Amino acid sequence: MTLSLLITLGAGAVALLMFLLWLIHLRTGNASIVDAGWAGGLALLGILYAALGGGYWLRAALIGAMSGIWGLRLALHLLTTRVIGHPEEGRYQELRRRWKTNIPFKFLLFFEFQALLCVVLAAPYLLAARNPSPEIAPAEWAGFVLWILAMTGEAAADAQLEAFKTNPANKGRTCQAGLWHYSRHPNYFFEWLIWMAFALVALPSAYGYIGLISPALILWFLLRVTGIPATEAQAIRTRGDEYRRYQRTTSAFVPWFPRSGTGKVV
Repeated sequence: MTLSLLITLGAGAVALLMFLLWLIHLRTGNASIVDAGWAGGLALLGILYAALGGGYWLRAALIGAMSGIWGLRLALHLLTTRVIGHPEEGRYQELRRRWKTNIPFKFLLFFEFQALLCVVLAAPYLLAARNPSPEIAPAEWAGFVLWILAMTGEAAADAQLEAFKTNPANKGRTCQAGLWHYSRHPNYFFEWLIWMAFALVALPSAYGYIGLISPALILWFLLRVTGIPATEAQAIRTRGDEYRRYQRTTSAFVPWFPRSGTGKVV
């Protein structure tokens, strides 16, 4: 299969997925489903590229398994903790307040932008899946090891946060247990490491350096756009001074030992 046809097929598949999720969101009134769709769309692209990319079978199986397991685990986690049986997240409620008019159409554009973002971010999957070399390079094995460590960290952070939230005594409070004692967003940190792992697996492939765009974009989104800024703005709206104290003492991203409460917000 040609490169252009494979990319077109992948883009069409994930665009259709996002359109179907947009229709579901119209019925449920919960746009948080787009987050699960983003993760699921990336898993779909990883598996599709691995199956049809035409590269060495072991490498294709490796990147297909890495992307598929990561994406499906995250999609299921987001569905069960943010969508099914849950009200719409405050971030999306805030978007509705800001947009005011033509909200369904604006959300359609938002959902399909996530599809486009999936296609761009899936570059490491595509590069690795089309690599015909029968030799697995050290960088690829290093990426696989990093992926295992990062997946473990992300799953642990998600489980610790969910356990905290399910305790009624913690309602309205900020989770500072486990990994959340060392980082305000350990799930985001390990998420970024997972993308570094994907980039490492793609690096020995032809034009593999292009795969570095994905972790760079993820880092930018997490630190500057829809990750930490939006999440913390919502936390301050709902938890106020308690969260501001947490900001003063705890690293925003990279896990590190807490500071005294007199430091500046980072």
